[in-house]
Amino acid sequence: MSSAEGFERRSTARRPPAGRKLLLLEPDPSLRQRMLDALDERFRVVDGESQLERALERLSDLGVEPYDVVVTDLQLGARGGLAVLRAAREREDRTATILTAAGGSVQDAVDSMRQGAFDFLPKPFEMPELQARVDRALDHARLVGEVRGLRAERGRGQARARIVGGSAVLRDAVAMAERVAPGRTTVLITGETGTGKELIAGLIHETSPRRRGPLIKVNCAALPETLLESELFGHERGAFTSADRLRIGRFEQADHGTLFLDEIGDMSLATQAKLLRVLQDQQFQRLGGSRVLQSDVRIVAATHCDLEAAIAAGAFREDLYFRLNVVGIELPPLRDRPDDVEALALHFLAEFAAEMGKPLRGLSNAALMRIRQHEWPGNIRELRNVMERAALLAVGGQVAEADVGLQQLGRELARWRPGLPPEGLPLAEIERAVLLEALERTGFIQKDAASLLGVSRRKLNYMIQRMGITHSSWRINRRVD
Repeated sequence: MSSAEGFERRSTARRPPAGRKLLLLEPDPSLRQRMLDALDERFRVVDGESQLERALERLSDLGVEPYDVVVTDLQLGARGGLAVLRAAREREDRTATILTAAGGSVQDAVDSMRQGAFDFLPKPFEMPELQARVDRALDHARLVGEVRGLRAERGRGQARARIVGGSAVLRDAVAMAERVAPGRTTVLITGETGTGKELIAGLIHETSPRRRGPLIKVNCAALPETLLESELFGHERGAFTSADRLRIGRFEQADHGTLFLDEIGDMSLATQAKLLRVLQDQQFQRLGGSRVLQSDVRIVAATHCDLEAAIAAGAFREDLYFRLNVVGIELPPLRDRPDDVEALALHFLAEFAAEMGKPLRGLSNAALMRIRQHEWPGNIRELRNVMERAALLAVGGQVAEADVGLQQLGRELARWRPGLPPEGLPLAEIERAVLLEALERTGFIQKDAASLLGVSRRKLNYMIQRMGITHSSWRINRRVD
């Protein structure tokens, strides 16, 4: 079965089990036919191509299962068979690629193996030799798949153990994360601050083939524009005034791993443009440098912002949004997940009780009712802080309602109005008290406190400096931009 374009596909019910697929790229029609005949019985699906671009299209098609083995000629125009090798590895790292070449030298073999080829077969070769090489490649692909499956299962168990709760919306988010984990597709996780976006990112990484590589996390909201670019891309010595040495950026550090970009909605337009180039080309330059660097990185991004509204306001690039939001996972706020509140509260209570060495058995009915009625504007982070306080204050074997400390919070908060005493009260004192409470409830994480108070991080930072508030976890003179 052939066509003028040189494509042949063979697939029958008598083939080996599902999952065995071969892609053969050979420009010589006579040799291609003999190779197809020799390998036909070893695969369920055999795709033969004569053109490089058509083979690359097949390798990049996310709608079909990846190939187990790819056999390609090395000498195919300017781009060559190494382009096929790179495309195959990018799509599925367990795919075994065999390169062939007329007059191939030892150096050709060494170079191809260094770039990830499974084997190198000089031309001319006999068909039994090709069959033996392909059999070894199939065994290799099978073993890699089994090892990866075992590691993914172990990683899935560890990562899932950190995600507490059984609500339907949380189960849906976890299921989607596990579905997209095996590929390298970019994922965008959305949800309010403190809903567990970082845990979902960790689950994606730990259940993916990249789990052997690093998971690098960058909070885009915590750094001003110039420092964020240096953090992501690195810089050369002398790139700016304080650049007294070479700095390796997060993209280089995350090579063959996952880069988690938290609060991506706070990234400047200039940095967005540079990030877009990396997503498109897998290439970047360090600040102050001219050398083009490459990095094999999967991007998982997260934000609490409405990016579509930011696009309409001109604050976020639409093309970057589409590149990031290939797969979207939304984490609802804790107030929409009442089934998870009790489970999380008991989980945190057990954690802090063990840490403090206190034999706490759980929460009283009144304390549990108070927790269930609260709106949790700070989401899981707020709940964790409340349970730490409760574990610390609890006397006896159970947390009481007073230990929880939510008397003035919850659903009645929307109806609460401050009372002004007859003698009056300085507004500055009220402002300071509210700001301190917001910081305490969010564990002194400034961006979370800003979100809780409905102000910008810059405004919050100004208020903190004006009131002279400090905390041991903050860096000296740290600014929130």
